[in-house]
Amino acid sequence: MTDKLLVLTTAGSEAEAKKIAEMLVERRLAACVNIIPRVHSVYRWQGKVESAEESLLLAKTVKKKEEEVYAAIREMHSYELPECISIPVSGGSAEYLKWIAVET
Repeated sequence: MTDKLLVLTTAGSEAEAKKIAEMLVERRLAACVNIIPRVHSVYRWQGKVESAEESLLLAKTVKKKEEEVYAAIREMHSYELPECISIPVSGGSAEYLKWIAVET
């Protein structure tokens, strides 16, 4: 196990996703953020089943920055309750994992 994380969030548009991604990297909260446009989400919100086209963001960061990443996402996000889910990175190339640490 490493101290690296993959933080997932979604955004309602590619423009919003890009704004959030750039902010996370500029603030050194993430080393890299991938944006996957046009994912289709089905979810329950306020008692109703909803459906939306969103962009998925995958942010590479370190455990010690996790709460700061969540706070920054909430600050920049248009959603009332943005997705903030962390997935621990159990391994990877040593060079890439070191790069994540250096850039955050």
